[in-house]
Amino acid sequence: MTRGKPQLLFVHGIGGLRDTATDRREWLEALAAGARDAGMADAISGLIQGWLADVTFANYSDLFNRRGAQGDAAGELEEDEVPFLAGLLDAMLEELAEQFPAESSPQDARVISDARYQLDAAIQGRHSQGVGEGFRGLVGVTTTMLRLPGVRQAAQWMNGWAVLSQLAQVGRYLDRCAKKGELGAAVRARVLEGLDPSRPLVVVSHSLGTVVAYEALYEYEGAVPVWITVGSPLALGAVVLDRLVPRPASCPANVASWLNFWDRDDVVVGRPHLANWIGPSKSGVKAVTERVDSRGLWTHTATKYLEHGSVARPVIEALRS
Repeated sequence: MTRGKPQLLFVHGIGGLRDTATDRREWLEALAAGARDAGMADAISGLIQGWLADVTFANYSDLFNRRGAQGDAAGELEEDEVPFLAGLLDAMLEELAEQFPAESSPQDARVISDARYQLDAAIQGRHSQGVGEGFRGLVGVTTTMLRLPGVRQAAQWMNGWAVLSQLAQVGRYLDRCAKKGELGAAVRARVLEGLDPSRPLVVVSHSLGTVVAYEALYEYEGAVPVWITVGSPLALGAVVLDRLVPRPASCPANVASWLNFWDRDDVVVGRPHLANWIGPSKSGVKAVTERVDSRGLWTHTATKYLEHGSVARPVIEALRS
């Protein structure tokens, strides 16, 4: 039996260097807005003041910064990252094709078709002209994808290079080879640092953070009443799903409830596939998926998701119980 004050863990996703205190405050404020949206305004002071739970923002962004400089955490791309990025973009384009079918969105469908043509050319260019041509081709793909309204609104991506360099973090985390495999272990250690397995743990993870949390929870020995995933690429094609450890992918055994939320305009997510492609735990717990519709720009950001009452409610209920 778990005892004591509950723990609330935030696990962030792709992006540049973060400030732990600033992000922790922003995530809490967004969750408080979600509590208000859920009609649970009486929980806001407990969240913000820390009475309801001990809140940790697990910041591992510096581990992706190769040169220790401020700014872009992805750094320079390497030759062995091209195949993963090509596969990830292919999966994203497949999702976009479902979202913008030619019969109802002809203009958007043409953009997707152009991007796929460029992707095929980039793959061929890498084989015939070298890795530099492959990278330039992939930047062209992401630049074309940014012409789609949903992609432009998904996150604070200003250009195709920014999209590509941040998506590369997913591949770096999942790379199990030698020194790169050490990165994943370091990230998980950072996430689990300071947690108390004797107390209940509620986890809210976003984007790449859902991949990190999946594997970290298999290493964690405590009980997790609720695991919330938002903007998750866990089921975004075999390029992510088939690299998870352990596999075949299934819900971690210590998770009592797994709720996954996705936004219709979030190109990074695997949409409802997550609940279908990731198996249940031995006790039968599996992801329950729900769509949310955000307003305005940057729909892929964690704070956009946390402002929804449907996301905040199960977090607060778990902390209270």
